[in-house]
Formats: sequence, structure tokens, C-alpha cells
Amino acid sequence: MPTIEIVSDVVCPWCFIGLRRLSAAIDIVRRDVPGFSCRKRWLPFFLNPDTPPEGEPYLPFLVAKFGGRERVEAIFERIREAGRAHGLEYAFEKIQVRANTLDAHRLVYWAQQQGDAESLLEGLFVAQFQRGENVGDRAVLGRVAAEAGYDAAAAAAWLASDQGREAVLAEERAVRALGVTSVPTFIIDRRHAVVGAEDPAVLAEAIRQSLRP
Repeated sequence: MPTIEIVSDVVCPWCFIGLRRLSAAIDIVRRDVPGFSCRKRWLPFFLNPDTPPEGEPYLPFLVAKFGGRERVEAIFERIREAGRAHGLEYAFEKIQVRANTLDAHRLVYWAQQQGDAESLLEGLFVAQFQRGENVGDRAVLGRVAAEAGYDAAAAAAWLASDQGREAVLAEERAVRALGVTSVPTFIIDRRHAVVGAEDPAVLAEAIRQSLRP
């Protein structure tokens, strides 16, 4: 059973698409290898490591980063088009805050101590890109955790503490030490890596390679 490590950030729109494409890739592999299963482990990455703890206005940051509103809108449309192929609708117009994602990564770290955290990741992406919520807000994070089936009080207590902070920062440094500079990046059994939200066929082939001696 291979382990697929998914390096991502919840404010990365391509990471949401990457989640869908990975699921499609696993379906492809299962056509050839009935009963195929894998472990998924989510690793943190700070897409915007200089984000203030309280966040900052979303659109002005993007306009400054990409050199104008027209360019930003063109990027949005490209992402929307890619997302529609996987049943995703993006609502960039709803996003007001460029969130600091340290607490979101801490929450994912906590969830993974209990098992697979994919439902939480799905909820975080939905909150960010479809509801336009501030995923740096602990109240929002606690609600998303509850919606994903986690104990609301336990999630709130974890978020209110400082637990997991140093572990997440250490994991992020370790990921960068591996040479990861962009997300999503998929690392399969520490033998193969696929950078970017690649076509499911590309991901499927990388998974197949991991199954070969």
C-alpha cells in the first residue's frame, strides 16, 4: 500500500483541483489493479509565508502580485475552467481576506492524528473557494471541522491552544528541504514526485511506477 503525501495549502486554488485529479488518478489505477488502496498524508506548505496573522485584503494583494486586475481575472477564469472539468465552481468574488494558514495546517495536523483527513481538507477548500470564508479565522476552522465530522469542542480547544505549531513549522521546513517550491506536489512513497495539478493520467502513471519492484 503506497503512501501518497500531498503537499498543499488551503488557499491554493490548484490544490483543490489537485485533490480531484488525484481521486481520478486512483480510479484509473484501480481499473488495472482491482482493490488498490493507498494512504494519504497531507503536508503543509505556506503559499504566502509573509501573510500577517490577521490576514489582509485578498484582491488588492493579487492585483499587486500579478500586475493588474485584468491579469488576475484571466487567472481566475483559467482556474474556473480547469475546475469545471471536475465539478468545481470557484467563487473568487466572495473572498475578502488573504488568510494566514498556520492554524488551518495545525487543524489538519490534529485531524491526521486521528486518521485520514481528506474530509477536512475538502471542507477547508469549500470554505475558502466556494463560500469565501476566512480560513485563518479559528471560528470558521472550528465550524469546518465540525462539518467534517470532528468533535467541535475538541477542535476548538486545539485551535485555542498553541499545540502543533512547532510541528507544523518543522514539517513545512522539511518539505522545502526536499526541494518542494510549489503546490500541489504529490510525493509517492518518497520515490516519485509529481509537481502541479497534473492530468489524472500523469498521476496514475506515477502511482503505477511506485507499485513496480
